[in-house]
Amino acid sequence: MNFDNKNKKKGIARVLAACSNTYYGLLWLAKNEAAFQQEIILILILTFVSFVLPVTAMQQLALITALLLILLSETLNTAIEAVVDRIGLEHHPLSGLAKDLGSAAVFISFIIATLTWGVILWSL
Repeated sequence: MNFDNKNKKKGIARVLAACSNTYYGLLWLAKNEAAFQQEIILILILTFVSFVLPVTAMQQLALITALLLILLSETLNTAIEAVVDRIGLEHHPLSGLAKDLGSAAVFISFIIATLTWGVILWSL
């Protein structure tokens, strides 16, 4: 493959472009994905709760990181769904499998968050 590097942004321009892409991606998710909207509300509430719990800084980091993992997996799941839908809307077993695996990743992230919160709260 021969990629044309002369039109690629470099330095701070590349960083700013990446930040812009991130902003628009998160904005799109917040406006269009009901699951992401619900998760944001849950994560904001639980993040606030983590600040009032009598936990160490490392425990609080674990609590918040586990919550952010949910957003990460939801973002990747939505990206998978968008790519599959871009390829074609007709039913195909591999398309269904890709979407199911993305959904499974979100579910696993919820298990990780639940276990993290459960263990830390149990130890209080």
